[in-house]
Amino acid sequence: MGAQRAQAQNQAADLPEGFGVAVVREDGKWRCAPMKPAALTSLKAAETELRELRSAGAVFGLLDVDDEFFVIARPAPAGTRLFLSDATAALDYDIAEEVLRALDGDIDLDDLEDEEPFEKGDLGLLADLGLSQGVLSIILSDDDYADEQLGRIAQEMGFADELSAVLDKLDR
Repeated sequence: MGAQRAQAQNQAADLPEGFGVAVVREDGKWRCAPMKPAALTSLKAAETELRELRSAGAVFGLLDVDDEFFVIARPAPAGTRLFLSDATAALDYDIAEEVLRALDGDIDLDDLEDEEPFEKGDLGLLADLGLSQGVLSIILSDDDYADEQLGRIAQEMGFADELSAVLDKLDR
């Protein structure tokens, strides 16, 4: 039992700070729910959790990793649409590398060493839900932390109160 507890504590220590929130738009209403901690370390875990929501409406996940960068994942029948706010985070975070490889399988991480942070992915993945590419670009151009940028996205799209309620429960 002691070894299992020590292993669980080590795994918890490996988890980044941050949050994952599943967002659902159904029947004209927004719903937000916390995602499991594994969503912050594994794109596959995040995708699986989002797909299991089985909503008739739009579903996407907002992942804030260490307030350093964020990922938006939106499952679709043809594959998950992805957005990564900072591709250079792939040098330090496995989930960022997973997202980057899903977006560009030929990426060489060594090429990122001297790069300034830059976004990668589908800027328009939430355009049909009220977040245009232009507005997302403006949010990204500000030097805010990832949680602040996600808060602005929620405000623009109209689910800031629902997101705040989930983050309050998570002590964020």
